[in-house]
Amino acid sequence: MKGYWVALYKKIDSSDNLQKYGAIVTPIIKSFGGKPLVRGGEYKCFEGDDFPRTVIWEFPSYNKAIECHNSKEYQEGWSFAKDTTDRHLQIVKGFSTE
Repeated sequence: MKGYWVALYKKIDSSDNLQKYGAIVTPIIKSFGGKPLVRGGEYKCFEGDDFPRTVIWEFPSYNKAIECHNSKEYQEGWSFAKDTTDRHLQIVKGFSTE
């Protein structure tokens, strides 16, 4: 089953730091097979908390998504934004109805 990163950004104190993070980690995430599905953009909140930014990455497997997150390379990249960004990140295993 595929794996998905679902990141809901609660607060971004430095867009510069977030841009640095994105520039560094995008090729790292892609090297683990990550494919961006949602990266910010227009949205409308209908229920629950309102998050100013949502990012979703699809990976070839749940385990590959976790491996990417836990990699030294990704964690070094995240260090550029983690002190100025408040987000909720979860990795979810996909499913099939077939």
